[in-house]
Amino acid sequence: MAATLTLYRTTIGKKAVMAITGFIGYGFVILHMIGNLKIFEGAEGFNEYAHFLRTVGYPMIPERGLLWVLRIVLLASVILHVVAAIQLTRLDWASRPKGYRETRRKQATFASLTLRWGGLAIFLFIVYHLAHFTFGLGIPNFGGHETAYQNVVAGFSNPINVVLYIAAVGALGMHLYHGVWSMFQTLGLNGPRTDGFWRGLATLSGILLFLGFSTVPIAVITGLVR
Repeated sequence: MAATLTLYRTTIGKKAVMAITGFIGYGFVILHMIGNLKIFEGAEGFNEYAHFLRTVGYPMIPERGLLWVLRIVLLASVILHVVAAIQLTRLDWASRPKGYRETRRKQATFASLTLRWGGLAIFLFIVYHLAHFTFGLGIPNFGGHETAYQNVVAGFSNPINVVLYIAAVGALGMHLYHGVWSMFQTLGLNGPRTDGFWRGLATLSGILLFLGFSTVPIAVITGLVR
């Protein structure tokens, strides 16, 4: 335990925490997007998917038990990810307290410059998303998981929720555009021969996940899903 804390206090340790928690989050958003797209199967198919999430592992695991374990792991991962990012930012500022006369950003991208703040925005969105679709905040006649399809339709019938959601998944896409490459770099899986592959995967991840997540609220607000 002491050795782990000692490692975490170093820059390398904090980057490792960001990479590992980022990998957990990356896997989650892919699976979550695939699950969201099941809404195009209709109310019956989507509600069956929601029922599966509630009962997976039952009766060995209490109903919704595994679902809440996954939620807690995800939330803890995001918190650790954001905290490590903030601490790395402070270390970076402390290493050059006077700053530079000229800020050089030739190799920097908008995604890399906003990477750490994008993670904080995503954390706040996750809290909002749980309040919205798990606890029914702002959804009329919220019926829980039993009416998952109807909840999504009701939630995204509000243009404000659609705008917030698309803005959040836009931040997610930008975050992944830089973060996926950085994650594999930190984990030591990148090199001169594989750099192009990981950069391509990062770009593809950002674009496809943004499109995949945005499709559902757009389909609802335009009446394609009702």
